[in-house]
Amino acid sequence: MTLAVILSTLDATIRLSTPLLLACLAGLYSERSGVFDIGLEGKMLAAAFAAAAVAAVSGSMWLGLAAGMTVSLGTALLQGLAAITLKGNQLIAGVAINMLAAGLTTFLGQTWFRQGGRTPALGPGERFEPVTLPLARELSGVPILGPIYADLVSGHYVLVYIAFIMVPVTAYVLYRTRFGLRVRAVGENPKAVDTAGISVTLMRYQAVIITGLLCGIAGAYFSIAQGSGFGNNMTAGKGYIALAALIFAKWKPVPAMFTCLLFGFLDALQIRLQSARLPVIGEVPVQAIQALPYVLTVVLLAGFIGKAVGPKAGGVAYTKER
Repeated sequence: MTLAVILSTLDATIRLSTPLLLACLAGLYSERSGVFDIGLEGKMLAAAFAAAAVAAVSGSMWLGLAAGMTVSLGTALLQGLAAITLKGNQLIAGVAINMLAAGLTTFLGQTWFRQGGRTPALGPGERFEPVTLPLARELSGVPILGPIYADLVSGHYVLVYIAFIMVPVTAYVLYRTRFGLRVRAVGENPKAVDTAGISVTLMRYQAVIITGLLCGIAGAYFSIAQGSGFGNNMTAGKGYIALAALIFAKWKPVPAMFTCLLFGFLDALQIRLQSARLPVIGEVPVQAIQALPYVLTVVLLAGFIGKAVGPKAGGVAYTKER
């Protein structure tokens, strides 16, 4: 395999793992605080639609990103209202968000734009363009290291760099700050946190707000960076894969990054295999190749993760004792 093919596959891996990583980190905050979040998919889908719709109308990718984050934050707060304040079942609240987003984005897309649920195609200024890092062109001729820097490190969307910067930021926040200590404590023993005079409800809402903002960036990535507009169900189950990656990584930020890169690589591999003929087998149906990342996700979770123990108070609504 040539260096160009390897770099091309790794470049696709980084691009495809970016929304998974953002959603995985988003779920990390929520679940560490004790709020299980199966609604990552719905928040990303709603954000993708809002970002594309506002970018198409306003002509600004930044306004689109802000709209995506705002709508995702709104859905996160709605889910928080159901799961934290009203003490409803957290899994059902997440499923409801997913169903609401799937139906509402298609309905609004058809009502507003009359393009079968899609938004208009985005042009320059309405979507993010790849960023060329300093000296990328000048160093591209240097053997091995030049192409790695110019073709693999450089040339990504700004949201890609934000996603990977958020990994050390999240690790620092969770393990080196008072806020992170409280978030983790709320997810493990909310009664002890409440006894110390800290509001369990407030801490969980703060975690849910961070979840909404990160899901907003992830959703906007689909429609105004990787894509050039919104399409029906364009997140295609990535929220569920991000949730699987979070469990696989055992709710830790750095392992979460490597797990998302693994799933991104599997996705990049299935794209490359669609145009290849395998020895003996010959041409494999496209549908079978497209199912590869999902099948391997189940295999990895079932066979290699071992026992994954989440936050002890996860999924349980907290009622303050009087």
